Amino acid sequence: MRIVVDTNVLVSACIGNGPASRVIELCLTGELTPVIGATLFLEYLDVIEREPLFRAARLSLEERQLLLRAFVSRSQWQEVFYLWRPNLPDEADNHVFELAVAANSATIVTYNQRDFRQRELRFPDLRVVTPDVFLEERNS
Repeated sequence: MRIVVDTNVLVSACIGNGPASRVIELCLTGELTPVIGATLFLEYLDVIEREPLFRAARLSLEERQLLLRAFVSRSQWQEVFYLWRPNLPDEADNHVFELAVAANSATIVTYNQRDFRQRELRFPDLRVVTPDVFLEERNS
């Protein structure tokens, strides 16, 4: 199964959130295939170096960088050739949606469901779920 892991899930895994950590673990073991594109990759790089976000984190900067390298090595690179602009409330989230569409409706795993549900464009096969819901559905 191919998924797009929103940055907030990667951050949560670095901090020590159980469901987010489990999703990242499933990607690292090859049970899930994370899809990544240029914009999401650059966002990951930027965010994992923001020390204030990780004051209470279980991983140091070096460990976060190592985790990101391992995660990216297990990811499928996806070019985005068409910008759908679903007009999400946070413009900075549109690229995640476009990546999922380019990857033929990969599931978006995010803690930011509210903004993703408020989009103008609808793709019936594209799912947006939290790590908790994703894991529950996968295990049932």
